[in-house]
Amino acid sequence: MSRKRKNVPTFANEAEERAFWENHDSSDYVDWSKSQRVTLPNLKPTTQSISLRLPISLLESIKIAANSRDVPYQSLIKIWLNEKVHEVH
Repeated sequence: MSRKRKNVPTFANEAEERAFWENHDSSDYVDWSKSQRVTLPNLKPTTQSISLRLPISLLESIKIAANSRDVPYQSLIKIWLNEKVHEVH
């Protein structure tokens, strides 16, 4: 038998909603047994800038490879890193 759920209040802003959920159990408000997995294909992944020192000759080779593929060299580095990570797993 399912239990009676509380109604989720209306919030004035995101900060108020965040404060509410920090102090309340969502299972009192949401029946998680009826939840479904969703995909959000248009979300951009969070990124972080890093500093990477490369030999000038290696960087120039990467730039030449990127130019021949008509992509920015930073994008090509990300593509290659991603391919290598997935190759290992």
